[in-house]
Amino acid sequence: MYARIYQPAKSAMQSGEALSRYWVLEYPPSKPRRIEPLMGWTSSGDQNAQIRLKFPTREEALAYARAQGLSYILAAPHKRVHRPKAYADNFRTDRLERWTH
Repeated sequence: MYARIYQPAKSAMQSGEALSRYWVLEYPPSKPRRIEPLMGWTSSGDQNAQIRLKFPTREEALAYARAQGLSYILAAPHKRVHRPKAYADNFRTDRLERWTH
């Protein structure tokens, strides 16, 4: 199994990118999850599944994985496309969408 190194996407509940600037290393699962029969909860005996290491740069995450002897997969980050809009565009007369106000 491979450890996964990636840069998380920003949450839909935030407008800035403050919590998505770091890189995360997640360990691969060593044991499969199982359903606990009494309550029906999903559980696992794998303690590494709870560990998410955060690094300020990609190079530090890669250096850590190499130093620990981990096989890893590096996922490239997806950059957000910012399309600036003006508030006045809501009131244009040549709109393609339906006029709602």
